[in-house]
Amino acid sequence: MTMKIDRRQLMALGTFGLGAMSAPAYATMAKARGFTHGVASGEPSQNSVLLWTRFVGGGESKLTVEMAQNVDFSGAKMVGEVTALASRDHIAKFIVPDLTPGQWYFYRFVAPDGSKSMIGRTRTLPQGPTQKFNLGVFGCSNLPFGYFNAYAHAAQRSDLDLVMHTGDYLYEYPVGTYPSEKQMLAGRMIDPGHEIIELADYRLRYAAYRSDPDLQRVHQLYPMVAMWDDHEFTNDAHMSGAQNHQPKTEGDWEVRKRVAEQVYREWMPVRDLDLNLGRWSEYQIGDLATLFLTESRIGGRSEPADLAAALQGQEDIQTALETFRDSTWQDPERQMLGAVQEAWLAEAMRKSRSSGTKWQVWGQQCVMGELRLPQEAVNWLADDAPAFAKARVAVGALASKVGLPINLDSWDGYPKARERALMGAQEADADLIVLSGDSHNGWAFNLETSGGAAGVEFGGHSVTSPGLESYLSGADPVTAARAVQETNDQLQWCDTSNRGYMTVSLTPEKAMSTWHFLDTIKAKSTAIKGSESRTVMRGQRSLIV
Repeated sequence: MTMKIDRRQLMALGTFGLGAMSAPAYATMAKARGFTHGVASGEPSQNSVLLWTRFVGGGESKLTVEMAQNVDFSGAKMVGEVTALASRDHIAKFIVPDLTPGQWYFYRFVAPDGSKSMIGRTRTLPQGPTQKFNLGVFGCSNLPFGYFNAYAHAAQRSDLDLVMHTGDYLYEYPVGTYPSEKQMLAGRMIDPGHEIIELADYRLRYAAYRSDPDLQRVHQLYPMVAMWDDHEFTNDAHMSGAQNHQPKTEGDWEVRKRVAEQVYREWMPVRDLDLNLGRWSEYQIGDLATLFLTESRIGGRSEPADLAAALQGQEDIQTALETFRDSTWQDPERQMLGAVQEAWLAEAMRKSRSSGTKWQVWGQQCVMGELRLPQEAVNWLADDAPAFAKARVAVGALASKVGLPINLDSWDGYPKARERALMGAQEADADLIVLSGDSHNGWAFNLETSGGAAGVEFGGHSVTSPGLESYLSGADPVTAARAVQETNDQLQWCDTSNRGYMTVSLTPEKAMSTWHFLDTIKAKSTAIKGSESRTVMRGQRSLIV
């Protein structure tokens, strides 16, 4: 029997008392001792879950792991021991086996001196017939831009079963770069002040982010499944490099890549790397859905095509654009997932569908639907817009005339890889729902191939990172959204001006995404100023109009 969690039990888990923390204390929590950053859980199955904490003691600290079915820990059992190692930044992770499917559990860690971590709450995935499942979806959380009110709002709810982070859990930039010093919100401190490149840098940046009380709270209350996007490494990362990595001054890319992945796996409630299993994963939600989580940055992704380089020195821009469109852009050798992961996903969807599972849900990083820039966008830029924004919009409008997309760093830059992935879903007869992040805006697409409908996409807006409205500030957001939708046939709805998160609600008959729009990120608040929902019925593979 599945145990229900009511509001009183949530309140019994307590609050952190960190909301009024001073900026200096907030920034130096990485130097604290004891249980420094709360607890977290992740990667649940029907009978297991991974638990996480950080305990700074001496060199090694052996922690006891306790679990209970009641928040007061009556009948608590010791389920194991785990060591927090200094060599792992004092992180401890423990996978609890032999649990009951579809069950909420409470857990805590106990230190050698008897001190206890805060109490966390987690749950296993359901098994067999499942009538409903709610997934909270987050992405793009840049701490200095504002408060993590999206996390805070989700933490107040009692109807979520699992949360997912689609990537850009943190950002690598130095203080004063994205956001600029003018854009930074006072008191939202990050450490270190320079760009993160080395092992200690990445660890300090995670420690700063995980000191945020609202992020801690959402980890305390829900198990999370997660995959990085690019900023957990550096901007526009791919298999062989990144836009924001300069080997001459920042060292070997392979070294930075290994360091970034190591620290991600230390600080996130995810398993350690096993290349025999790949970086991808899947989660079975009873007979209702299979959730696939793929990696599309460092494992097999080709370098994004460079339109600017293709146009440099060309006098006939129209011809250059058409040549680029018909050659580089359409190159079938260019990969997003890599051949091995691509084959795994196609086979996993086939197995899910043949087993009778109702929905095939694909969680990944970048927008998959086709997006071209409206011609009128050149009139939407503010007079004081930066030169790079003006140039990008001007080129984007020209590219749109010949059928090229605005963002070659998304699936739009890999059209043949996208076609193969979606055809894999069609060949599996999957009821495909793609969940994506990265763009900072909200999207609802019908996904299609030359063979017809392939599924739908729910693209999540950001927790704090600014969206299109920050560049196209000369246009009313409603007007801009309408023009973008009219320009792109597959796009059924978009929002280009709000911050927040998604709830994806699954039942045997339908799937619905609701985009929650927070009233502000400039002050601590969980007020919602609006929401929008879109629905797909099972078997239809297109959104209800």
